Amino acid sequence: MFREMRRNKQRLSEGETIEILKTCTSGVLAVTGDHGYPYAVPLSYVYKDHKLFFHCAKAGHKIDGIANNDKVSFCVIKNDDVIAKSFTTYYRSVIVFGRARILTGDDERRLALESLIEKYSPDYMEEGQKEIERDWDRVCLVEINIEHMTGKAAIELIKNQE
Repeated sequence: MFREMRRNKQRLSEGETIEILKTCTSGVLAVTGDHGYPYAVPLSYVYKDHKLFFHCAKAGHKIDGIANNDKVSFCVIKNDDVIAKSFTTYYRSVIVFGRARILTGDDERRLALESLIEKYSPDYMEEGQKEIERDWDRVCLVEINIEHMTGKAAIELIKNQE
């Protein structure tokens, strides 16, 4: 169903790919937007149990796109080091394909919010709980169930590992 990676020698292992998803702090979500145009938006996220979670407003372009077509992609770039004299870039990146759904159950919503706090503000869990209670009725939580993902690195970085 999903294309094979063309430059397979540059493929990262599943472990390396997951590590990038766990450690990076932002990525770009792509949905089918208005009139069939792609709509890509940067956002903060958390990886947990082979899923991605993010929060957003209850209305807007992103939510409309997900409601109209739950198939999404998400891209994270870990390294982006331009090597001018070599006309290349040393990069590590991940692309995820999956299905997005708006979380409705209280337990799954709380898990997503607490996971975001653990990632971004681990020293402020108590304050985070207060934030959750204050914004509970205003925040929308989305889960991306990952169906396919690949990690890729610049060939120079792969060769340096060997």
